[in-house]
Amino acid sequence: MMKLKFNKKFFFKIHSWIGIKLSILFFIVCFSGTLATLSHEMDWLFIPEMRASPAHEEVSRNLIVSNIQKTFPLGEIGYWAKSEEAYLCDIVQVRSNDTQAYVFVNPYTGEVQGAANLTFRRFFRNLHYFLFVPFQIGHFTVLMFSFLLFISLVTALFFYKKWWRKLFVLQTRKGPLVFYRSLHRLVGLWSVPFTLLFSITGMWYFVERANIGNIAAVIDFDAPVISEASADGNAEKITSYTVDYDRAIAVAKKEIPTLNVGSISPPNRYSGLIYMRGKSHVPLVRERANRVYVNPTTYEVVKVQKAENINTLTWINDIADPLHFGTWGGLITKIIWFIVGLGISSLVLSGIWITLKRKARLRKNRQTDALGAWKYLNFIFFGLIMLSMYYQFIWIYHVSVQNLVGITMGWAVFIGLGYYIFVYRINKLVQSSNDA
Repeated sequence: MMKLKFNKKFFFKIHSWIGIKLSILFFIVCFSGTLATLSHEMDWLFIPEMRASPAHEEVSRNLIVSNIQKTFPLGEIGYWAKSEEAYLCDIVQVRSNDTQAYVFVNPYTGEVQGAANLTFRRFFRNLHYFLFVPFQIGHFTVLMFSFLLFISLVTALFFYKKWWRKLFVLQTRKGPLVFYRSLHRLVGLWSVPFTLLFSITGMWYFVERANIGNIAAVIDFDAPVISEASADGNAEKITSYTVDYDRAIAVAKKEIPTLNVGSISPPNRYSGLIYMRGKSHVPLVRERANRVYVNPTTYEVVKVQKAENINTLTWINDIADPLHFGTWGGLITKIIWFIVGLGISSLVLSGIWITLKRKARLRKNRQTDALGAWKYLNFIFFGLIMLSMYYQFIWIYHVSVQNLVGITMGWAVFIGLGYYIFVYRINKLVQSSNDA
């Protein structure tokens, strides 16, 4: 029987090309996703107004709305997200004129503790979801890297001979280059299960967003719209401040007894219904697996989706987020996902460092440019990210000057470290090699 022979150099070239030619964008996608896993905890750390001291009982939702109305009398609630972490406040999006604010309300006292135009969670989720680049370009750019991550993993396993025997091998006495190559492989091997998870869920997102095979027809839930016949004369008087949220939640729990309502969307011009989502006794799935639509004038249930009754494809769709971001097991799994994410992000950095250092040793007479012409694509897209991001911060989120300065300083540190490590230090290495 003829045996299929694999060309190790071919697979190595593919692996290196992905990790080096697209290194800047690859790192941003991986690292932003890593930070997004603990973005709630960053909010707790850096925004004191978001902190809450857990108590045995929560106050009435109607009391919270009354307090929000006193603080924002001309506003309208657009979205209400109950935090899954007991140590964090609920976040209520309040729109007023052309601005919006994320209002932090204590679920145990009902107090409005503060507000912000942007949170760490919103920043890192937007950066990881679509790089702040509009028109679906950002979304599909990020999702493209899920395929590249998978190809990078597969090619590495092909050219790294008998990798399963080296799960505990770290070479420490053969110079820094050998050490970093060994560490790169070791981190990569231990990250294999998570790399598969992240890449597969990312590819699923691509299939969903591109609607391949008309999958939307299977997994989409057609949101109902309130008809004129079902609305009485008081329908026009209903606003996000006049809805009886406690009553709506009680009605939803009659439909799904184990439901813990997490998110609420008040009536709007699209459906005119109270839309609630939350967790139930069904494990792993996200809040959207359970949905209840309630008529705000009669408080009758219009439509229900129960997690226990969804089809297989919808179930897969609803477990993708908890698995991708590690939220399914609370703080413990989020920390594990964060550590693994740091490891995968470091593979991009260590990979380009190893390549640059190896080329510096092999070509002592001239500088090498591992990115080649591809660096311009990286830089152009990075510039597009910056322009689009600042446009949205200024004109959509109305971020304060203080926050803009903080964000700018963060990017400056990112760019400065990148320049120092991958330009200045490599140039010094090349120079020292030439002098030798």
